[in-house]
Amino acid sequence: MERSQPESNYQPIENYGVIGDLNTVALVGLNGSIDFMCFPEFDSPSVFAALLDSSKGGSFQISPAFDNLKYKQLYLPDTNVLLSRFLSPEGVGEITDFMPVEEIYRGHMLVRRVKAVRGNIKFMMKCQPRFNYARTNHRVEVKSKREILFISAGVHNITLRLISTIDMIEKEGDVFAEFSLGQNDKADFILELLDDEQTPLQNLEKKITYLFEKTLSYWKEWIANSNYQGRWLEVVNRSALILKLMTSFSHGSLVASPTFSLPEYIGGDRNWDYRYTWIRDSSFTVYFFLKLGFKKEAEAFMRWVEKECEEIGEKGNLHLMYTIAGERELHETILHHLEGYRGSSPVRIGNNAHSQIQLDIYGELMDAVYLFNKNGGPISYAFWKNLVRQVDWVTQNWQLEDEGIWEVRGGKRNFLYSKFMCWVAIDRAIKIAVSRSFPLSAKWVQTRNEIFETIYREYWNSERKTFIQYKGVNNVDAALLLMPLMRFISPKDPMWLSTLKAIEEDLVSDSLVFRYRHEEAAYDGLDSPEGTFSMCTFWYIECLAKSGQLRKAQLYFEKMLGYANHLGIYSEQLGFQGEHLGNYPQAFTHLGLISAAIALNDLLNKQRIIPTKET
Repeated sequence: MERSQPESNYQPIENYGVIGDLNTVALVGLNGSIDFMCFPEFDSPSVFAALLDSSKGGSFQISPAFDNLKYKQLYLPDTNVLLSRFLSPEGVGEITDFMPVEEIYRGHMLVRRVKAVRGNIKFMMKCQPRFNYARTNHRVEVKSKREILFISAGVHNITLRLISTIDMIEKEGDVFAEFSLGQNDKADFILELLDDEQTPLQNLEKKITYLFEKTLSYWKEWIANSNYQGRWLEVVNRSALILKLMTSFSHGSLVASPTFSLPEYIGGDRNWDYRYTWIRDSSFTVYFFLKLGFKKEAEAFMRWVEKECEEIGEKGNLHLMYTIAGERELHETILHHLEGYRGSSPVRIGNNAHSQIQLDIYGELMDAVYLFNKNGGPISYAFWKNLVRQVDWVTQNWQLEDEGIWEVRGGKRNFLYSKFMCWVAIDRAIKIAVSRSFPLSAKWVQTRNEIFETIYREYWNSERKTFIQYKGVNNVDAALLLMPLMRFISPKDPMWLSTLKAIEEDLVSDSLVFRYRHEEAAYDGLDSPEGTFSMCTFWYIECLAKSGQLRKAQLYFEKMLGYANHLGIYSEQLGFQGEHLGNYPQAFTHLGLISAAIALNDLLNKQRIIPTKET
């Protein structure tokens, strides 16, 4: 897909491709500018953040030195190697961007190869890092015209080395280059974390060619392990590759999104930091890993959870989110010096939601453990004993009010979603205990039944004929779409079908779904509105399919595919004009896409089977 250069200094969120090394990611714009990168880890301070402040944030741009360009961007098939192409009357230029992954290389390296495909093209390069969220000064040390160090100051001090096959100059702390390439000529750049093991590269072009081939092979071999061969194969594979990019090789945890503070409404205050591991999001990922055959990744996350449970011991219950390394302090800070994407402030790092109570996380976690124990491998008895403590905590505390799945900041409520996910937590624990002949608490069975009966008695609105969002209101909530998907209720139960109808009336716009109606949500605690929530749209599609509305589900799914960007990537939300909003890419959205695709494909295949007398 070709696009024209955006008029403002800010490219649309959907104009970016994503590359990564299983430690962090970088966002590469259509114009050849890397405008976002936290380095060297997902939750490290940013080095480039022009996406959040085009003048102060820092960037690494390479582009042809003339106007009237057209842009095209694509991934090399079945990889996370990104190709940005520039089209002009003078010729065609390309940039190949990738990061050698931690599993095959030591990582912490960004590689950019520039090539003139046709014609003679003059390029410009600007490398302008701004360390520690653009809060820390740095100095430049010129080793040679082709090797330059950026050395940051302060407590977050790191040193980056920029090396190139063409001459560069330093000016006021930034590095620039102008160079011309004839047809098939190349120029190479590496920006890497400097450590004690680094040695000067004698043949940079040869090194980059080697790293390119190794990185290409890694991604092709990884996605080839997927056992999905159904409809929309390319779309499912792209989502899988994006999700893998958000997974930490070192820790096995997954970030909800690799970005922070991208707004859910332009000019609004819904700007959050998602560079952390939510128990909820990562637990849903286990389903995706197991369903597509990526057992190693599912095992890695189980090990991460087991470690967290071991550290808690008998001291308490799981937190709802952690750093990728498993730390719990995520104090929220406002970066007042950054203006925010298109002026959307405040810019936040850290996330105060870490101190909230969100009862639903135990349901998502225990469902993931149940699936892993069933399809991935039996969990250890030591892990089980730690999980028992968490389930016992749920049986004692399921009636608490909480902030819920949407992490509201206007006060706790008795959310239905939290209650039924407590039911899921205990139900899956019982199923694991039965399947493994572990000791089974009678209290679990009693509490599971009590929660079930409470939901049908206290959360059903007989006038509207729908389950409600929380006690005391008539509103519905898109989170209720998980009730049949988690097998709390049959997807064809009349009570569910009437609830689905109420959700359609209140929250669905064409085929897109809002989380809840903000004008009716006093508990939200925020003034600004937001877009439709793409994950909820995929949940809705899956519910339609399982309720028997298969053709409608397929139509809406394929319409939703049209809202992806030119690379098949989704952010968290969609705005009024279909623009991407919120942090990007969003793991939840791609997980929802894969789950909906699998369900639709299976049901469409079953529909094609014509019963015979024998069957």
